Amino acid sequence: MLKPATDAEAVGQTLAAINRAWLERRPRELGPLIHESFVMVFPGFAGRSNGKEAAIAGFEDFCQHATVRAFHEAAHQCDVVGHTAVASFTFDMTYDRDGQAYRSTGRDVWVFEQVRGAWLAVWRTMLDLTDTPLGA
Repeated sequence: MLKPATDAEAVGQTLAAINRAWLERRPRELGPLIHESFVMVFPGFAGRSNGKEAAIAGFEDFCQHATVRAFHEAAHQCDVVGHTAVASFTFDMTYDRDGQAYRSTGRDVWVFEQVRGAWLAVWRTMLDLTDTPLGA
């Protein structure tokens, strides 16, 4: 991997590595990319999970019970101020879970902190999430 020219590019590379790990069904590879105190805020701010292991467990559950058929990202944005970055993108995903096909769309929002030269994910939520059964 080439050394990124800017912090925004470095954050983008970290986010791309996060997405590759779960899309390729390797959620344990998320460990070095996620801060120990990571917080996942559920869509609609309906709840939260705390800690790196809880985050990885959520990705493991999805990988064990769902099969992604298509995943498209667009409208990438990244803002960096000091040692903090907010990165987001829109997504359109089709997947199967428990014998049912779904289409999920929304905006994935991640916050990163630069720790000892590495950009670690510290917070995440999904905005404008729709998760619609297909063929129903």
